[in-house]
Amino acid sequence: MNEGANDSMRRLTWLLVALCSWPNGAGALEHVVLKRGDREIEISGQLLVTAEDNGMLILAADGRLWSASPEEIVKHTSDEKPMQPFSQAELGARLLKELPQGFEIHSTQHYLVCHNTSRAYAQWCGALFERLYKAFTNFWARKGFDLHEPEFPLVALVFADRESYGEFVDQELGKAASSIVAFYSLQTNRMSLYDLTGVEALRRDGDHRGSSAQINLMLARPEAEQMVATVIHEATHQIAFNCGFQERYAAIPLWVSEGLAIYFETPDLASSKGWRTIGAVNQLRLARFRDFVRRGRPADSLAALIADDERLRSGAASDRVDGYAEAWALNYFLFQKHSKQYVSYLKLLSKKQPLIQDEPQERLQEFKQAFGDLDQLDAEFSKYISKLR
Repeated sequence: MNEGANDSMRRLTWLLVALCSWPNGAGALEHVVLKRGDREIEISGQLLVTAEDNGMLILAADGRLWSASPEEIVKHTSDEKPMQPFSQAELGARLLKELPQGFEIHSTQHYLVCHNTSRAYAQWCGALFERLYKAFTNFWARKGFDLHEPEFPLVALVFADRESYGEFVDQELGKAASSIVAFYSLQTNRMSLYDLTGVEALRRDGDHRGSSAQINLMLARPEAEQMVATVIHEATHQIAFNCGFQERYAAIPLWVSEGLAIYFETPDLASSKGWRTIGAVNQLRLARFRDFVRRGRPADSLAALIADDERLRSGAASDRVDGYAEAWALNYFLFQKHSKQYVSYLKLLSKKQPLIQDEPQERLQEFKQAFGDLDQLDAEFSKYISKLR
């Protein structure tokens, strides 16, 4: 999940610091015209948050979240008709108008795979996402989570090559996003990725991109492991934020959301489908965490990870990699050794609402209430991970 420093995030920061109120019930359908630069944007949707200065957070019928500061609002009306999410057919038609020429739609039970690559690759993606969706929802249902079907069709934009993907995502997130193979946007509720079978490092003499058999063969190679893992990681975020497991823009600690996505992402290269495993030991993250320990993991590392998102969001690149490794290790440890408490803690987080932020001490207190003394837990955690294979 890559939410870069762009205009939409700056507008969201404005909403975060404003005193917010919540409308009662679904309410009326809001119609808002925004002035942004030289453009006027018409939005219709459900009002989620009203700030003290009349700024808004609106959920549109395509699943996109719009934050509007008061100075941007040109016109605002409402009617009594509640917001109805677009059907697959309605959203698919809108996406084809929005995307460049050459895109097609491959529909599955839960997904709209919008692509300008081969139909075989779109079908491979759709099957992978549906398999993950079923595994994710079954996994958490068995642990007592009351999940629901997605309110909106889940959208995956699959570009034929890295270049066209980069041009598209750079418009939203800047240059940083195009350096990864996939990302899920909290704002648009869409996942973007590109056809991995076009990556030269994965191709060998005689490879053909058009057949399902060749796709499975290429993406089961060791060179593809981290690429497939990234796609699964981002798809896990999208499912989590659409089935009631987590709420977009809620105060979900980043070590939780990222650590859980890594918990689900581990590829299974023994499978011709590229992935089928939940909770396998992530050897790459394990090795990085052990290296972090050897380099002198700080005594307050666990507390810092829990208290705020600084290490994972804004720190130096090496610190972020260490933080992600520790986030995975902590999630893995809690699942293995304190599963009941961890599930209760995750249920608490699932009830948090958008744009209501927790202070570092609140985050630490919630964690300690779930797991007890932090020093004692850290000692147990370090010992457990040191013996993990």
